[in-house]
Amino acid sequence: MLNTVLTGAPTQHPPLLIVHGLFGSARNWGAISKRMSESRQVITVDMRNHGHSPRADSQSYPDMAGDIAEVIESHGGKVDLVGHSMGGKTAMVLTLTRPELVHRLLVADIAPVTYSHTQRHLIKAMRSIDLSAIGTRSDADRALQAKVTDRGTRAFLLQSLDVKEKQWRLNLDVLDAEMDKITGWPEIEGQTDTPALFLSGAESDYVLPEHRDRIKGYFPNARFAKIPGASHWLHADKPREFAASLHAWFDVTG
Repeated sequence: MLNTVLTGAPTQHPPLLIVHGLFGSARNWGAISKRMSESRQVITVDMRNHGHSPRADSQSYPDMAGDIAEVIESHGGKVDLVGHSMGGKTAMVLTLTRPELVHRLLVADIAPVTYSHTQRHLIKAMRSIDLSAIGTRSDADRALQAKVTDRGTRAFLLQSLDVKEKQWRLNLDVLDAEMDKITGWPEIEGQTDTPALFLSGAESDYVLPEHRDRIKGYFPNARFAKIPGASHWLHADKPREFAASLHAWFDVTG
């Protein structure tokens, strides 16, 4: 089963399960988990081939949704679900195929469509580092600068570097091989009346007006909201606003 981190104690609310995006981990969501644990228990996971979770040969959305279903079933059988980016697509597939496991859904800055971008350049950048020569995280940051100019992106990637063990806590080979599946969307049919909020960063172009009909086709009760000044990494750009949106969706309207 996936590696999980529990924050807070069970309450009258369903547990809140947070599913991270590509190259992420449960630790990326520590601040949000702490804020949300004021009202409910929060479960964060390391997805397959990420963090401390098992390695696998596939990174398909049906397989990832199956992993999340296993976690939910081991924690009582029903959750409020948050997924960001790759985790958002996983959360959508799970909700469409196993709606009985999801009380309410929040999809953070992703749509059920195939994207033309790729993240293979970041895999190439991570592979380019001679980890045997890295003694500190600062060393790794300097080594990444030539290929990853954005400081925030480097900081995010380096959260998955185990400096002491001199290895990435990512299965880069499989993530590279499965990139088309990650940026794609599986052939899936169905519809669910599960309440769903599609929360986007106002500065992001991942969820566009032309995506709304497709989203509504899967989730007829979908609502839409944006966080001003936030990019695709809306939970990192605007953590207070993001947590407030979660509270409003899960605690107030739930």
